[in-house]
Amino acid sequence: MRKVLKMMALSGLMALGCFWAACDDGGSGSANAFDQQWSTPYGLPDFSAITVDSYVPAFATAIGRQQQEIDLITASQDPATFANTIEALENSGSMLRRVSNVFYPLNGTMTNPDMQAVAKEMAPVLSAHRDGIQLNDALFRRIDTVFQQRNDLDLNPVQLRLLTETHKRFVRSGALLAETDKEKLKGLNQDLALLTLQFGQNILDETNRFAMVLKDPDDLAGLPNGMIIAAAEKAADMDNAPANSWAFTLHKPSLIPFLQYSENRALRERMFKGYAWMGNNGDDLDNKGILEKIAALRLEKAKMLGYETHAHYILDDNMAKHPDQVYGLLKKVWTPAIKRAGEEVVLMQKLIDEDMAAAGKPSFKLAPWDWWFYAEKVKKQQYDLDEEMLRPYFQLENVRSGMFEVAHRLFGLNFK
Repeated sequence: MRKVLKMMALSGLMALGCFWAACDDGGSGSANAFDQQWSTPYGLPDFSAITVDSYVPAFATAIGRQQQEIDLITASQDPATFANTIEALENSGSMLRRVSNVFYPLNGTMTNPDMQAVAKEMAPVLSAHRDGIQLNDALFRRIDTVFQQRNDLDLNPVQLRLLTETHKRFVRSGALLAETDKEKLKGLNQDLALLTLQFGQNILDETNRFAMVLKDPDDLAGLPNGMIIAAAEKAADMDNAPANSWAFTLHKPSLIPFLQYSENRALRERMFKGYAWMGNNGDDLDNKGILEKIAALRLEKAKMLGYETHAHYILDDNMAKHPDQVYGLLKKVWTPAIKRAGEEVVLMQKLIDEDMAAAGKPSFKLAPWDWWFYAEKVKKQQYDLDEEMLRPYFQLENVRSGMFEVAHRLFGLNFK
C-alpha cells in the first residue's frame, strides 16, 4: 500500500509538472532547488536537488516574491481594471504554488518528523501571509472597484466567475472588518492553523504507533493469505517485532480486512478499539483538548464574520447554504438507514447464535467489532459475494497501469 501511495503522489506531481514548466524561474543563480527552472522532462521537480532543508528557505523566498507582486498591484497609480488587479492577483504566487505543490503532497503521503517540523514551522507563517493579502485594504479597494463595475466590463463567463469568486473570498476572509477585528482575526487564523495541523499530526502519529504483533499462527484464522504475507513483511520491517511474527496496523489495508475476516473476536476488538479510540487515550496524542479549542475558535471567527455558527459560515459558500438543508437531507437518509441497519443486525445476530450453537459455546450480543466480520458472512451467505474475489484486479501492477492510463488520457503522458 505504501508503494501505491508513493506512486499516487508521484503521479499527481507529474501531472502538475506540466504547469510548473511555465513558472517564473525567479533567478536561476539561486542555490535553492525551487528558485530555478527545472530542466527535467515535463518540468517535473528535480528531486535530486530537493532536501528537507530546501523547503523553509524556498517558502520564505516564495512568500517574499508574492508580497512584491501584491505591492506592485496596490502601488499602481492606474485605475483598477480586471487585468491589472484581478488577473494580476490570480497570477501572483507562482513560486509559492510551486513549493507547496511539492511539499504538501509528499508530506501527506511520505511524511517523517523532519517534514512535520517544516509543516509546523510554516503553518503560522503561511496563515499570516494569506491574511496579509486577503485583509489588505488597498488591494480589496481595487478588487471592489472592479467588482462594482462588473456589468459594464464585457467580461466573458470565466472572467466574471473569477472576479465574483475573488471578491467573495476576500469578503468571507474579513476584508470588510474594522482594523481591530482584522488583527484579532489574524490571531485566530494562526491559532487555527497550528491546532488543525497538530490534530492531524496526532492522528498520524497514533496511527503509525499502533501495531498488534501476533506470534501464534492460530491467531491468523480466517485471514486471507495475501494479508498474512503483508503482515509478516510488516513485522520483519519492525525493529522490535520477534522473528516469525505478524504485525497488523490501523492503516486501512490492514485494519478493514482484519475486521472482516479474523475469526478471533478478542483481536478484532483490540483492533477496533485501537482505531475508534484514536486521539482519545489521555496521553500526549490525545486530541480532545485540541478539538475543544478548534471548535471555540471557529465559532468565534464565524460570529466575527457575521455567521451564527461555523457550520453556517462554511455552508454559506456551498450548495446546501444552511445547516437546516443538511439536516433535512440527513434525516431523509437516516430513517431508512436505521431501518435497514436494524434488519442487518437481526441477520447478523442470527448467524452469531448459529455459529456459537454449532461450536457448543454461549452466544453473545453483536458488538461494533463484530459488524464487519458478520456483515461479510451475511454477504457470502445471501449473495455469494466475497471481496477477496476483487483483489486480483487491484494488484500493484494493475493499479499502476490504471494510473498511467489516466495520466495519458488527461495529460498526454506516456510511460515506458
